[in-house]
Formats: sequence, structure tokens, C-alpha cells
Amino acid sequence: MYEAHFGLNQLPFAITPNTALFYALPPHVEAINTALAALNMGEGIIKISGEVGTGKTLLCRMLIKQLPEHYALAYIPTPSQSGEALRRAVAREYELDADSEDLIDVLHRQLIAFRQSEQRAVVIIDEAQALSSEALEAIRLLANLETEQEKLIQVILIGQPELDQRLGQHDLRQLRQRIGFSAKLRPLSLAETRAYIEHRLECSGQAVPLFQLAGYRLLWKASRGIPRLINILCHKAMLHAFANQTRYIERNAIVAAVKDTEDAQLSVVDNMLAWAWR
Repeated sequence: MYEAHFGLNQLPFAITPNTALFYALPPHVEAINTALAALNMGEGIIKISGEVGTGKTLLCRMLIKQLPEHYALAYIPTPSQSGEALRRAVAREYELDADSEDLIDVLHRQLIAFRQSEQRAVVIIDEAQALSSEALEAIRLLANLETEQEKLIQVILIGQPELDQRLGQHDLRQLRQRIGFSAKLRPLSLAETRAYIEHRLECSGQAVPLFQLAGYRLLWKASRGIPRLINILCHKAMLHAFANQTRYIERNAIVAAVKDTEDAQLSVVDNMLAWAWR
């Protein structure tokens, strides 16, 4: 595509989560550290929430990579719509007989076996806002499995702000009260946006600056600091610059990218066009 034109060795702004391009932004580091600390303290249920595009899936992958070896992981990327389906998904992750009529007992025995071998069981559920109330209740019951000293299984729920709204409902108060620690991903500041863009370009082989300060400001305003939108806008701006055979990302390329992106904040473009391009 435009890699050779800009002297890059890969596409720096692909929206597919790529842990090789992960940048330790404060909100993501805080969320990962919160989750790891809560796991270490033996908390039963941990929650991480964030708006669409704030990097939850990439964070989830980085969290999995940083789990200590003594954790037995069950990763559920697609939420189940029933409690039974959720239990079966966990059983399959632990290579158990998911069709057993005594599934709870099978899971319980496996969790005890993990502890006897000095392993800790942890279930990470992505897109948790889509879980049904029945599935959320199943999570609460799973988290209740414990010895006299500690939890036998720990659960990390990762989801959109709708997850917070769901857990605020009266009928889910028992589950809500069992969430010991939580973290929220926020949009990036201007300085974080600039650092994020420069990091991804540097990791992709960029040798010279491509954006000017006003360009970072426009990208930040138009994207509202949402990493996925930043990626989309930068990618489109670079395509525009490549099509016009320019070596730097000028204002017209960013404006074109913003106008071509439905979720970008279009009103910002008109307000900023009067700014001097410094």
C-alpha cells in the first residue's frame, strides 16, 4: 500500500489489535495493573470497562500475555446467552467434558485440582456487556466456589459502558457487590494522542516526522481521543498523502480523512480550518 512511500515496514494504523504495537498509555497500564493486583490479592470478580474503540481487546490480549505462568486461563471472547452455555464454554477451555450432566461438579473438581497443583483459575470474558442476566448470575455462582481460605476461580469482565449500566440494575446487586476492583479506559489526551501516533510510526520503521503539531491537534479533536478513530483517521490521511505523492501529512489530507469518517467529529474541522497551520 503506502509503506514503501513513507519508508515503513508495516501498516502502523491497522485497526486489528496488534500487541507488537502496544503503547503503554496511562489508562491502559492502570487497568492492567489493577487487574493483576486484584488477581494477586485473590479477588473474585474484577471489571474493566471502556467506550467503543478505547482499546479493550488489545488490553485484554496484553493482560493475557502478562498473566503469571501459575494461572490456568479460560478466555471467553464471545459472551454466552445462558448460564449453562457459559459453564460449558469454561469447561471446554479447561478441556473438560462440557456435556456432562454434573457440569458444576466437574468444574468444581477441576478447580480443586488446580489449587492442589498450585495453579489459580481465572476466566476472562470479553464483550461482557452482551451477557444475559442468566449468564451474569452464573458468573456470580462460579465466583462463589471457594475453600475456607480462598476463591477457587477468579473472573475478569471486560466490556463497554453498558456493562456498568447492567450491573447497576437492582436484580444484579449481588453480583455488583462482589466486584472488588474495577478500572475504566478513558479517551486519550492531546499529549497521549501524539505519543501514541509517534510510537506506532516508530515501531513501523518511520525515520522522519510525518505530522505537524496542528495535525496532531486536529486528529485528537476529530477522534475525541478514541484510539480506534485515531487509527482510522491516520490511515486515511496517509492514503490521501500517498495518492497525492506528498511525503508529509498535510492539513488537507487530515481534513479529507475526517470528512470520510462517519464517527469523526466533523464540526471540529470547520472550527479548526481557520487556525494557522504551524
